[in-house]
Amino acid sequence: MGGFATSRPASIGLCAFLCFLNLFAFLLAVGAERRRSTGKVVPDEYDDRSHCLYDTDASTVYGVSAFFVLLLQQAIVTAATRCLCFGPALSSRGCAVAAFVLSWTTFLIAEACLIGGSVRNAKHTKYLGYYMKHDLVSCTTLRKGVFAAAAAMMIINLVASLLYYWSYSKAATGGFMKHQNEVGVGMTDYGLDKGVSGP
Repeated sequence: MGGFATSRPASIGLCAFLCFLNLFAFLLAVGAERRRSTGKVVPDEYDDRSHCLYDTDASTVYGVSAFFVLLLQQAIVTAATRCLCFGPALSSRGCAVAAFVLSWTTFLIAEACLIGGSVRNAKHTKYLGYYMKHDLVSCTTLRKGVFAAAAAMMIINLVASLLYYWSYSKAATGGFMKHQNEVGVGMTDYGLDKGVSGP
């Protein structure tokens, strides 16, 4: 447990890195929302059937990238806190457990939105008119707000993850410092007693 007592600068650096990863994933999710694929029905130049003409697939790339960046951030938090199960015994676990549950809940929701939105955005129905044997009226696209919901969950996840990590580190560090102080006082008392009884 000594690492908790001597790692305050490293903890601040880790928090800053977690913020960077989460905000980077947030920006990717916002970019994915803004660059969602859109399609328009156009007539085919070689056939009487109409088909969908889609624009860029950048949204899928952004969404998948955000998925892995957020996954990395959550993995680092889990490793730093030893998943709250394999670390030192904490004197006060209530805040850490609540933040732990909120962190994982928002993480799973955000990841589901990201991967689901990315897959849906990449699933084009360009030639559905040919298969259905009739002209298309509209093109299938990802509904608005899926990546935005993921971005919102990321902000909540960032706050919950930092609170979780801070609560865990504070509880572990506090327990270690208390133990060290008790040992220091005991050694001082022993030294004084020895000095008095010697002469």
